[in-house]
Amino acid sequence: MQLQQLAYFLAVAETRHFTQAAERMRVAQPSLSKQIKVLETELGAQLFSRARGNVTLTAAGEALLPLARRMLADAETARREIAELVGLKRGRVRLGATPSLCAGLLADALARFHRGYPGVELLVEESGSRDLVRGLARGQLDLALIILPLQSTDPSLVTEEILQENLVVAAATSASAAASAPAVGGRKPYVRIQDLRGRPMVMFRRGYDVREATLAACRQAGFEPRFAVEGGEMDAVLRFVEAGLGIAVVPSMVLNGRPKLVGTPLVPRLRRTVALANRKDVEPTRAARAFRATLLSFLSEAARDGTLPQGIEARIPDAPSS
Repeated sequence: MQLQQLAYFLAVAETRHFTQAAERMRVAQPSLSKQIKVLETELGAQLFSRARGNVTLTAAGEALLPLARRMLADAETARREIAELVGLKRGRVRLGATPSLCAGLLADALARFHRGYPGVELLVEESGSRDLVRGLARGQLDLALIILPLQSTDPSLVTEEILQENLVVAAATSASAAASAPAVGGRKPYVRIQDLRGRPMVMFRRGYDVREATLAACRQAGFEPRFAVEGGEMDAVLRFVEAGLGIAVVPSMVLNGRPKLVGTPLVPRLRRTVALANRKDVEPTRAARAFRATLLSFLSEAARDGTLPQGIEARIPDAPSS
């Protein structure tokens, strides 16, 4: 006895018509009739009386009807419970992200995902983009938010551009700490790359794409930057700038919630592209697919509502440009 046969039986019992039952079940009428016959053979009893074009239940059919309804209902309950389990009542997402994203937009996106899927475990690896690419290639991450261009020749990695962001010069706002900063804020609406020559700079450790972008821009302008402090992670770099140790080129989003810092655009403009990366040779888990959908929805809504931090542009197809 198969559940599909019971579903056919129930459809005929409720419609009292084989053709209408077949239409309801979206099968050919001969196929439905054949399965009813197989069921009757297995049970050893006729289930329907087909007299003068009228279809009625036999005594055996009457006995089977409530049992069939209960069995089909139990099967549907089982499907729903398994679907809920598979549909992210549990699970795990191993996500890599750069420190600037962890300190910026990612927290709100993670909060939204957690509200929707509280049973899914979130494991966040915070590191430089190049380290994250290696983690993806080794299968240690499901998804990673990285900076393009992709610093890898691994053909199994695929990227999806989601954001573009301006890089700005961060300087301390206090009078005592700002002595080491170039003219920013009230005196000039922008900072030229050449203005960084000879200025004490706080520089990220090796492996940060912002470090490489800054060095490349300075060298293209014909000088090597002067490091006051070198080797910091994102939070340390920002704190060093707040303390007046120097200035730093940073992603614009990290200055949100930092009243002791002011960010000034660079000329020519420096931008970076943020992408969501994964391995194309590994099927993403349901949890990973759900996180991707949540993240893209969050960014698209923020772009529509105008709540993206200044200097950030969503690159999602349905997101408006800033």
